[in-house]
Amino acid sequence: MKYSNKIVDKTFNCKRLTDKQKTDRLLEIDAIQYTNLGLDSTIEEKQAVKLNSRYLYEVIKKIDLRLGKTLLYNG
Repeated sequence: MKYSNKIVDKTFNCKRLTDKQKTDRLLEIDAIQYTNLGLDSTIEEKQAVKLNSRYLYEVIKKIDLRLGKTLLYNG
C-alpha cells in the first residue's frame, strides 16, 4: 500500500468503521511504511516516513487523545 494523506483522511472520515478499527488501520499504514524501509533507504525517504508517521499520529489523536499523545511523545 502506498502512503498518502488522502488514504489517511478517508479512513478517518469513514462512517462504517469504529474508532478502534480506524486506529488499527492507521497504525497498520504506519507499520507498512516502516517495514518498507531498508538499509538502502535514503535519508530523505526516512525523513518522509517520519513526517508521515507524525501526520498519522495527529489523526489518531483526534480519535483517541491518550493514544495519540503517547505516540507523538514517543515518536
